[in-house]
Amino acid sequence: MVFEWIIAVIVVLFVLTGLKVVNQYERGVKFTLGKFARIMDPGLRLVVPVFQSWERVDIRVKAVDVPSQECISKDNVSVKVDAVLYYKVNDPKKAVIEIQQFNYAVSQLAQTTIRNIIGQFELDGILQKREEISKRIEGIVEKETTAWGVSVEKIDIKNVELPPELKRMMSAQAESEREKRAVIIKAEGEVIAADNMAKAAKTLSAADGALHLRTLQTIDDISSDQSNTVVFLVPLEILRAFDGMKKK
Repeated sequence: MVFEWIIAVIVVLFVLTGLKVVNQYERGVKFTLGKFARIMDPGLRLVVPVFQSWERVDIRVKAVDVPSQECISKDNVSVKVDAVLYYKVNDPKKAVIEIQQFNYAVSQLAQTTIRNIIGQFELDGILQKREEISKRIEGIVEKETTAWGVSVEKIDIKNVELPPELKRMMSAQAESEREKRAVIIKAEGEVIAADNMAKAAKTLSAADGALHLRTLQTIDDISSDQSNTVVFLVPLEILRAFDGMKKK
């Protein structure tokens, strides 16, 4: 009787040891005597000790930072590029059987692909076509990882770091462009102002007394500030009028 109880306890412990919980966001890859048996869905599952083994696979989308890569552009400029990779396992069996440490493999593949693709673009293209470059990297990595049961959701280039000396040159160039634009705007403003002044002078000269009235208005504006000294210039026409009166 005691022996039977001992056997029963051993069997219960044996069964309890083999009970495994697979979470909703996981899948289990079960092996029997070293051979693939089946995929374990979420829930309470039994793995017979000694005869069976299993590996837990997370099927959620993972975000992985791709370390900064030293790249040489097509026009021989050294840049550092870092990115973020989004991927998920869509075939747990392949992810376990076809590749060892698929997480590491995907990261390494992304790094080498970034260096290769960046080398196909000149610096201006790298700075202006990040989305296009990201799509090309994503397509290549996706093609390679499909055989591993991994699906690449997205690859985004986060930052392109330029050499310090190149940054200084670009900053100086940008400052030069701003100064050039300021000079052009100022010159255009002066042309418009000169044109308006010419039109105003033409209008004033066409009306009798208008020029003198404008002169008096200007003097009135200046004289409102007592600190100003006003030098009044008598128009030549008035002097000639006085001269004519003297001759009479």
